[in-house]
Amino acid sequence: MGDKAHAHTGAAGRASTAGHPSSIRNVVLVGHSGSGKTTLVEALAQTAGAVNRAGRVEDGSTVSDHDGIEHRQRRSVQLSLVPVEWGGVRINLLDTPGYADFVGELRAGLRAADAALFVVSAAQEADAVAGATRAVWEECAAVGMPRAIVVTHLDTARTSFDAMTRICGEIFGGDDPDAVLPLHLPVHGPEGPDGHAPLTGLTGLLSQRIFDYSSGERTQNPPAEDQQGALADARNRLIEGIIAESEDETLMDRYLDGADIDVKTLVDDLERAVARGTFHPVLTAAPATEGAHQGIGTVELLDLITGGFPTPLERPLPAVTTLHGDPLPAFGCDARGPLVAEVVKTASDPYVGRLSLVRVFSGTLRSDDTVHVFGHGLTDPGHEARPFHESEIRVGALSSPFGKQQRPLTECVAGDLACVARLGTAETGDTLSDPDHPLLMEPWTMPDPLLPLAIEAHSKADEDKLSESLARLVAEDPTMRLEQNQDTHQVVLWCLGEAHLDVALDRLSRYGVQVDAVPHRVALRETFAGPSTGRGRHVKQSGGHGQYAICEIDVEPLPPGSGIEFIDKVVGGSVPRQFIPSVEKGIRTQAARGVATGHPLVDLRVTLRDGKSHSVDSSDAAFQTAGALALREAAADTRIQLLEPVAEIRVLVPDDCVGQVMSDLSGRRGRVVGTEQSGPGRTLVRAEVPELEIGRYAVDLRSLSHGAGRFDRTYTRHEAMPTQLADRMREQQHNGVNGT
Repeated sequence: MGDKAHAHTGAAGRASTAGHPSSIRNVVLVGHSGSGKTTLVEALAQTAGAVNRAGRVEDGSTVSDHDGIEHRQRRSVQLSLVPVEWGGVRINLLDTPGYADFVGELRAGLRAADAALFVVSAAQEADAVAGATRAVWEECAAVGMPRAIVVTHLDTARTSFDAMTRICGEIFGGDDPDAVLPLHLPVHGPEGPDGHAPLTGLTGLLSQRIFDYSSGERTQNPPAEDQQGALADARNRLIEGIIAESEDETLMDRYLDGADIDVKTLVDDLERAVARGTFHPVLTAAPATEGAHQGIGTVELLDLITGGFPTPLERPLPAVTTLHGDPLPAFGCDARGPLVAEVVKTASDPYVGRLSLVRVFSGTLRSDDTVHVFGHGLTDPGHEARPFHESEIRVGALSSPFGKQQRPLTECVAGDLACVARLGTAETGDTLSDPDHPLLMEPWTMPDPLLPLAIEAHSKADEDKLSESLARLVAEDPTMRLEQNQDTHQVVLWCLGEAHLDVALDRLSRYGVQVDAVPHRVALRETFAGPSTGRGRHVKQSGGHGQYAICEIDVEPLPPGSGIEFIDKVVGGSVPRQFIPSVEKGIRTQAARGVATGHPLVDLRVTLRDGKSHSVDSSDAAFQTAGALALREAAADTRIQLLEPVAEIRVLVPDDCVGQVMSDLSGRRGRVVGTEQSGPGRTLVRAEVPELEIGRYAVDLRSLSHGAGRFDRTYTRHEAMPTQLADRMREQQHNGVNGT
């Protein structure tokens, strides 16, 4: 861990696969947008010899953000796999987007990884670190995933490693801040005219050696005399933190008695504590300076990954069941065991077609194997899961991604990751297994997309391709939900945020489909404010058979949720029995179209009490028309009330944001129905809010809570809209706009 001898051989970008799970490390990088995750991946790849000194692969692109969408967005928008080798170990670096809109990519990275690097920027405020990463840290802690922290941007002005380490201890340490301690202290060069002292190296607290990068090559030197005091204090605290996590109960007594604990014992105990997820070292890293081939701290970080992070053999597999849901004994990560693999990401390559990034948990996946593909649909809170699907598919070519390149592989063993071409209709979250013994992995949860994007095809040619392109988009990104709204007749893509919307439109364009974003319409309803009567008269004569139908109805409102109730009280045969269903059909058809604003009419009792017919000219069509006319006349004689949908929302926010959130909900015509504590420092606010007011709440809540809040919503009922707002909605009806 930066305190060992180094005899590492880098993999100069070549494709290779690990021969055994013990020589694999799967590491996901987590952090706020702008924290430097992608730059760190580039630096690690360069130090491992996988890229040249310019930080580029052979074709000149970067190894992580190489997609055109990422270039246009100027940020990471998708999970990226960058495999490197260090000391004979294959390290799969999983670079995740830091922006909240792409949390689905982060969840996929967590699923594929066995350990996490939390990247925090010394140049960012503590609020950004806490709000964006604490929830993910707690998620990792819940499953015992080992974690380490990397502080970046110490080479910028007005940054402090000590302050950042203290913040990390407070945010991530919880009740035990001594479980979050630095392994090294940064070394800075002379201050420049701007008062900034550049980062030149690190001091290893255990080895008490300076790792100097200032010459472009990593060299080791003893610390200067004036550094001994600060070094000793930090070193003693680190040793005490390591010993507190040691499995050797005699070690603390020996240390307190003044015994000198040798470095090897401390390093071994440190690595075991990191692998168990009980100790979280803090490191620092910076990209290589011009002319250097190693970034500062990258050797130490690669040593931590290979020595302190667990192999796939040491991590429990997700639960596995039969296709019928019967639980099975826990599977081990055995390359010779039964095949259990999972699609963690689906993407499209313009030349290869659909590519599936697969994590093999058990067995070995080979090209040309036939596998059973089973899709259970990822868990989508508040909505039905995607439909089940299964098939048997012959596996296409296996490859290892590196930037834009796909380097061929012959096989992928348990614990490793690979890209698989031509997996048919396989989607993210699908399980791959042996056709003779099909299995199913427990799904992981995805956040519910709560920001709507209503779209229309730009032209007839686009309309022909839209359905297929939308299905492809949703298959590739399970955090998007497609809705064909039967009430508003809109095609709606539900996304996680505005940046997510931009990516959706960009991808549709890449598929060759142009769409127009249109205002999203909320499904309003109409009802009668009071009782009324109506007479429908449809009499026409223009040669031959005419049309003759007259009906008289009484209408009265019903309680919410009652629908349309039709009662026949005709006596004396004034409306022949065969035409009474025609009247009802005409009334229900008109109610579905609405009578005032074009929204469906609901919660009414319609009573047919009288009418007239003609022995020759009466017909089914005539009485349908008469029924519709009668309902419209009844509506003209009373006030029509607009009903709006109301949702129950549950907002989880830090305690210090509760007041702002409750005030904001009140401004949205919301009614707070309760609050409750939900874990340390977090409050759950429950409220009922009209859906017209929360179309953009996913964006607004993020701003209110500095990215730390989240919410879910559930439709509860329709209720009467305030008169003033209803009048304004009627005016807007001419423009076809009614909400978000």
